Amino acid sequence: MSVLSVLEKAGKTPEQVNHFVFHQANERIIRAVAKKLGIPQEKCFMNIGQTGNTSAASVAIALDELARSGNLHRGESVVLSAFGGGLTYGSIYFTW
Repeated sequence: MSVLSVLEKAGKTPEQVNHFVFHQANERIIRAVAKKLGIPQEKCFMNIGQTGNTSAASVAIALDELARSGNLHRGESVVLSAFGGGLTYGSIYFTW
């Protein structure tokens, strides 16, 4: 799993991450990933109910909405993760 790989390289565990922003393709997929990572779903920002699947823009839009919501604070850790056609995927860990 791309998320676990990037966290391993950062020396972090899923429990140490404040926010996860996944590709907003499907709420069921996001919930399944949270379960597999063993994290509360509250750590996973979701806006798919309001915006639908906006394809490649979904992670950027979701991160912007999380930041504007006032729930993302300086010094907090974030994981972004997306997937696309052709079996492409990627994740990044950073501190806001």
